[in-house]
Amino acid sequence: MRLRLTSENRKWWTLAAVAFGLFMIMLDNTIVNVALPSIQRELGAQLSELEWIVAGYALSFATLILTGGKLADLLGRRRMFTIGLAVFSAASLACALAPSAGFLIGARVVQGVGAAFLNPASLSIISATFPPRERGAAIGIWAGVSATALAIGPLVGGVLVEQVGWSSIFYVNVPIGVVAIIASYLLIDESKDTSPGQRLDPLGLATSALGLFALTYGLIEADANGWTSPRIVGAFVVAAVALAAFLLLESRQRAPMLDLNLFRNSTFAGANVVILMVTLGLFGVLFFLSLYLQNILGYSPARAGAAFLPMTVLIVLTAPIAGRISDRRGSRWLLTLGMTLVAVQFVYLSRVGVHEAYLSLVPAMVLGGIGMACVMSPGTAAAMSSVPIDKSGVGSAVVNTSRQVGGSIGIALMGAIMAGAIGAQATPQAFVDALSTAFVVAAGIALAGALIAAATIRNHANTEASDKPIDRLGRLTAEGSVS
Repeated sequence: MRLRLTSENRKWWTLAAVAFGLFMIMLDNTIVNVALPSIQRELGAQLSELEWIVAGYALSFATLILTGGKLADLLGRRRMFTIGLAVFSAASLACALAPSAGFLIGARVVQGVGAAFLNPASLSIISATFPPRERGAAIGIWAGVSATALAIGPLVGGVLVEQVGWSSIFYVNVPIGVVAIIASYLLIDESKDTSPGQRLDPLGLATSALGLFALTYGLIEADANGWTSPRIVGAFVVAAVALAAFLLLESRQRAPMLDLNLFRNSTFAGANVVILMVTLGLFGVLFFLSLYLQNILGYSPARAGAAFLPMTVLIVLTAPIAGRISDRRGSRWLLTLGMTLVAVQFVYLSRVGVHEAYLSLVPAMVLGGIGMACVMSPGTAAAMSSVPIDKSGVGSAVVNTSRQVGGSIGIALMGAIMAGAIGAQATPQAFVDALSTAFVVAAGIALAGALIAAATIRNHANTEASDKPIDRLGRLTAEGSVS
């Protein structure tokens, strides 16, 4: 039986139920990174297979997240949220039982499908539940829950890997998923897009999926096959053609999967680019520092997980505060500051050595924690403030697509840089030198993100913009002010 709560209390219970499901999929990200060396040893996985274990999840997540957002608007946000939970939980069980690296990659891809249904629905539920004056704070809590999962994931994952085995990091998702499904039914009201003419876009899905897969495949496999090999050149050509076809199709659809008019709003466009860039860096840090700490510095899985706590705990503490500040002051300078701090973090990390003391890594963790928190919730709040409520499912899907595409490309790009720099020298020093090069490139990308934030983000503090429709030029109609 559905719980009876006042409207004021229900919205916070709704946030709690949404956050609980979100917690599960974010927990899975950092747990997997800490377990990679153990998976590599027990399943005999190559570096490219380790990259696919992480990137395969992010890729299927990114590929289907627009469809998940569209389905949430069409069929009901709570319905798609619970379906996503069920698929993710079942795929987690398959991951735990994986007998080989290939099987694990396949199960991780299915996990990404579940996350693609779950994640955009969670953010659109929040946008539909909270008024604009409270949305930034709610999104800040949403981001803080994500960061909490990131924070405890490495440590809990490290302990589980040491005491039970790497498969336990996937078993833990099953009971969490069951509880989240029950909570969503009891606490979340159904909502959907009731505007006429809404439908799915199978051609858009096919071209976007093909383009993103070809791009990620080319980056991950380029070192093994050669950057100029027909296979890799062909992958990049397919990616370019498919993504161009996707944009052309979406610009001509009457009811597109991705409404390109949303990108006419500079705040929406800029916020998504910045979110992509910060996630590129975050996934790179978690993936390659996990390998560095365990394979080069000799840390145990639990100690490696604990090493990330300064960064992730600061994200937990700072993200809700940054969300509230963005409600009052807007997101522009928070995003600029955050990306600048992330760039400084990467420059600092590019100086690590083969025999690094942990205390020397702490300043980088602190800079990254504060910087990423200043981007995560304010960036999301800025993007969602530019989207009308009836399109919040698609809007949140775009935000999460940016996040997952950034993560997938980040791992693939940094992996390609490292593989090329290491070459045939399988030595600790070669690994560290390659890691340094990858972090320098990441620092340049983060600095570009800071400049983009300063140039594109507009003030959204205390506005009702996200409740008003926008015309085809991306502006508010006569009922509101020009965005």
